[in-house]
Amino acid sequence: MAVSFDNSLRFVGIDVGSTTTSLLVVRGRLLRNCVTGRNEWGDIEPVFRPEPVFTPFVDQRLDLPEIARQIDAWLAAAALEPAAVAAGGALVTGLAARADNARGIKEIIRGRFQQAVVATADDPCFESWLAFMGNCLSLSRAHPERPVINLDIGGGTTNLAWGQAGAVRRCGCYFIGARHVQVVPGTYVVRHLSEFGHALFQRLQIPTQAGYELNPADLQRVLQQQVDSLTHIVRGEPWSDRELWSRLCQAEFHRPEDAGQAEPIITLSGGVGELAYRLVQGRALPTTTAFGDLGIDLARAIVDSPELGRDLARYVPAGLGRATVQGLTLHSTEIAGSTLFLPHPELLPQVDLPILGTLYETISDTDLHSLLELAGKGSAGAALRVQLGPITAASVKHFGERLAQGLQSLPWSHPLVLLTAGNIGKTLGQYATRWGRLQVPLIVVDEVPDRPAQFATVGELRNGLVPVAFHGLGTSWESD
Repeated sequence: MAVSFDNSLRFVGIDVGSTTTSLLVVRGRLLRNCVTGRNEWGDIEPVFRPEPVFTPFVDQRLDLPEIARQIDAWLAAAALEPAAVAAGGALVTGLAARADNARGIKEIIRGRFQQAVVATADDPCFESWLAFMGNCLSLSRAHPERPVINLDIGGGTTNLAWGQAGAVRRCGCYFIGARHVQVVPGTYVVRHLSEFGHALFQRLQIPTQAGYELNPADLQRVLQQQVDSLTHIVRGEPWSDRELWSRLCQAEFHRPEDAGQAEPIITLSGGVGELAYRLVQGRALPTTTAFGDLGIDLARAIVDSPELGRDLARYVPAGLGRATVQGLTLHSTEIAGSTLFLPHPELLPQVDLPILGTLYETISDTDLHSLLELAGKGSAGAALRVQLGPITAASVKHFGERLAQGLQSLPWSHPLVLLTAGNIGKTLGQYATRWGRLQVPLIVVDEVPDRPAQFATVGELRNGLVPVAFHGLGTSWESD
């Protein structure tokens, strides 16, 4: 049970992908869970969900002015002032993330939303996690006895996530997608091959020059190679063609060692995934190569696969083609606990802080000092995780006093942010600063999940809340 204690807030998600760019705006409230006492989002309601548009490219570079114009047009249509956005995320994915100007998206986003919306490019495991959360979180929780493997198949990549009972534990990413082979719409005449499509064609001994028309046998071999590759990945089996595997693997996927014998439910998302569900449901598909790629054909091949297509009719997830943008909007931002230690709110926001390591209760004094020294050398601040054993008043006091000893011996010109899942922010911060006598720019953010991330962004205090976002996720972890 949760009760509301704040007004309605707006959240924004923006996904710039290989094929399409999409935006979602939702309205929600900050709630306090009466059982756990934690802050959480609730009463979520979509308020603006325009149709995706094709991601604009000029040659192989993103058309940044056109993307900026499209975002501004969407914001105007939604009657949304960027300053009113409480939190959200923007992600550049797939082949779009490989464009040499992909990081220009970050400047576009920050120029409009300041630090409220966290933007990142080429973060494959973060994308995998978001797609799972945006597509099949509810389905996974409804069938906790079985794991779920979600394949988010778009134009440039297939992002995999293995989860059970709503908790993601493994992720991976491979350059398998619809737009590695671009053709003249309505035909199979090759217009462009990505570097990965080129490698695949060479492996299959198919001509790689523009203007070549794929014959039925060529098409069958290309699709079969992609389906076979996805099947091996889902099974956790090694590929026979290790050279091709090394080209296509961006983040290797492994099932958990303790996965058990329960057969996983296979779900799909992304543009190709949505086409596959349309086919299974008997709905009409677009005409031959209508999008100028092999996405429609790949969807058909997946549906025909005894393994990849076996669950499509019985288990239909929620997100489908919008899974990533829904994950960005609803799940990319956490809320700091109500007991965070923030004596100087003007220190926020802190953007893209490197998470340098973890402070455990049992850490030696030498290792504690080394991590604090490393954090102190950062040119613009740093973050450390704090993981204590059973949390008691005595353990928090003891660890806080150890922190104070380490902090007092080092010069601090930039903020240090401590991240912890426990409800200990104020108490730990007070002990670590000796109740304010140590002049250290310390922030303790509590009640946030322990994500295996490389970076954290702590937003400014707005509407009584502090948003926290993580990116640079690893392939393996235990999710809260």
